Amino acid sequence: MPITIRPATSQDAERFTEILIQSRATFLPFAKSPHTDAAMHLWVREKLLPHAKCYVAQDEQSRLLGILALESNATGNWIEQLYLCPQHVAQGIGTQLLHFALRQLSLPIRLYTFQQNFGARRFYERHGFRAIAWSNGAENEERCADVLYELTA
Repeated sequence: MPITIRPATSQDAERFTEILIQSRATFLPFAKSPHTDAAMHLWVREKLLPHAKCYVAQDEQSRLLGILALESNATGNWIEQLYLCPQHVAQGIGTQLLHFALRQLSLPIRLYTFQQNFGARRFYERHGFRAIAWSNGAENEERCADVLYELTA
């Protein structure tokens, strides 16, 4: 599917958040967010969009289909968020967003996903990421076991 990836703007905040909420509800029912939808909207609008490098994938009709948030800090280069509209999964959009992220960040690149998120784990492993640490989830908000992935080459 032909898409355009562009920087997210404040005008994208509502749809950006909706994609995040819908995708999590569909693919991560085991990892309930401790935040209300209203709190998620506030976080995206006031914290994520202004402080991370955020991008959106849109189709030819300018409909947002996926979101991406990247961060570089003292702990490394991170893919913080990569979510798609549930009805647009398995259409190559996630791969395009991931390849875009890989062009924006220098290696090594890290990300977390939940251990139970087998679809995401297969996706990242197919693209060369390797699991380097496992946790019981005590350190994340959802309290779900997670896995740290890294891409080094």
